[in-house]
Amino acid sequence: MGNKKTQAASRREFLRNISNGSVLAVSGLAYYSLSSCKQPSEEKTTLLTTDGKLVKVANSEIEEMEHLHQGASPEEARKGIPGKKFVMVVDLAKCKNAKKCIEACDKHHNLTPDRPYIKVLEMQDNEKSAPYWMPKKCFQCDNPPCVKVCPVGATYKRTDGIVLVDNERCIGCRFCMAACPYSARVFNWGAPPEGQLDLPYSPETSLPSKIGTVAKCDFCPEMLRQNKLPHCVTSCPNGVIYFGDEIDDTVTNGEETVRLSTLLKEKAGYRYMEELGTKPRVYYLPPVDRLFPFEETTQENSES
Repeated sequence: MGNKKTQAASRREFLRNISNGSVLAVSGLAYYSLSSCKQPSEEKTTLLTTDGKLVKVANSEIEEMEHLHQGASPEEARKGIPGKKFVMVVDLAKCKNAKKCIEACDKHHNLTPDRPYIKVLEMQDNEKSAPYWMPKKCFQCDNPPCVKVCPVGATYKRTDGIVLVDNERCIGCRFCMAACPYSARVFNWGAPPEGQLDLPYSPETSLPSKIGTVAKCDFCPEMLRQNKLPHCVTSCPNGVIYFGDEIDDTVTNGEETVRLSTLLKEKAGYRYMEELGTKPRVYYLPPVDRLFPFEETTQENSES
């Protein structure tokens, strides 16, 4: 039993080294990107360790650790990505509460199910209208009350529109949680499911998390630096979430790319609780001409 635990720990450490770029791929593959490891799970990839040994690692295990991307340092993370102003649009007509966005977010941020960054709420505008599903996360406000009340500068607004939390500064006072009108933040009461990951800390990944600090949706900045979409966008099977750059006036859900201004104008896009003056960077499209009829979703049928 002890030997199995040792082997598992060694494998996890090896996979972390892969994510940190300290392991090279061999057989003429040059540097082997984790994002290219999308082969059948029964297949294995031959890799070269830093001490010169060849090992075979199951692709399924590489995929399990795919979320261990390094983000920028805490200092660099405060600057934002130059020339960008990120924005998100959620099409409520397409959401059927498949929960894939939640699963992907939990996996890549090493979250426990009781403290998700994304919640899908059952909404109903009035007693005569049909209910609908509404994904809700941090709104990355341009006038964020959470930033104003933080006494130590742990929560801050970047030039690219993203609001982040630096858990190396966070003292756990939870003033930001009280100030947020959207209840978008969570408190790290306990250890994450994979334990404390052996990674350099970055506010851009929220990894490794720290007990006694606040966390929230971060728009996956480490993915944006690689010109990739946030995990919630690519994991959604119905194209509910669009993401892009307000400066370029374009957003995409991974399948179609559209003009942000045109999309919001033609489909009457709005911002949730905009009357508060927080200026959210997340827009919603009303649940009209729905792709799916509303139905209560269980854990079993949410897999579809």
